[in-house]
Amino acid sequence: MVKAAAGGGGIGMSAATGPEALQTAFDTARTRAERFFGSPAILLERFVERARHVEVQIMGCSDGRVVTLGERDCSVQRRHQKVAEETPSPGVSPQMREGLLAAAARAGEAVGYLGAGTVEFLLDVRKQEFVFLEMNTRLQVEHPVTELVTGIDLVEQQFLVASGDPVSFEPAGVRREGHALEFRVYAEDPVRFLPSPGAITQWDEPAGPGIRVDAGYQAGNTVTPFYDPLLAKLCVHGPTRDEALGRAREAVAAFQVAGPKTNLPFHADLLTSEPFVSGDYDTTVVAGLRP
Repeated sequence: MVKAAAGGGGIGMSAATGPEALQTAFDTARTRAERFFGSPAILLERFVERARHVEVQIMGCSDGRVVTLGERDCSVQRRHQKVAEETPSPGVSPQMREGLLAAAARAGEAVGYLGAGTVEFLLDVRKQEFVFLEMNTRLQVEHPVTELVTGIDLVEQQFLVASGDPVSFEPAGVRREGHALEFRVYAEDPVRFLPSPGAITQWDEPAGPGIRVDAGYQAGNTVTPFYDPLLAKLCVHGPTRDEALGRAREAVAAFQVAGPKTNLPFHADLLTSEPFVSGDYDTTVVAGLRP
């Protein structure tokens, strides 16, 4: 896998299966890296053909302890960018989960990390192995699913740690209950995934038990072409994955936005697709849904 070392969002990233393909991928990635990120530096890493993208939420406490708050499966992606996440991951065994959490804690401890951070891994589905991908030294877009299963407000903890105060939860007694999913609602064509700016004429959010919507827009707002088209994060929580999926289907159907096109129809398709519903999916799941 050839990547821009200073990049993000999968821009310029490609896989090479031989010497000629590697040269082409390297040249293309280098050109895009300099154009988009101001640095021609390139990173090479082992390509995992059937991969799940799994990350671990950590919290570096003021007393030096690094606490793990569970993993999130971020394998539902288009253009190498996450579009739906869930916790716990249906593709992680208890043994692998133990290894992932331990590795993430060691990574945080190695750099004396403070505050909320995410250690990301690629999971080789066939070999049941995981490799380090990167660390995001910030709060992630998908942090609400961790909050829903732990009951911990991660933003609050960020302020406490930044102030030098102890976190408000007992690090040794973190409990994760139920299952949570997050669906990123974008102003984009649900088939081609192209941005769809415009004025929002209707905005009706779903509500009810286990439903949380973090929105940045409402009726009367205009989505411009100048910024990321993320409109809202639709999050659901249930005692089990099946119950959370049921609530998610109802919530997606109830979320009504008029004006710009949105990817809500894509999420409706995802929630009825066999690979996603079964939990047996990888980073190619979105490609399998599109004609």
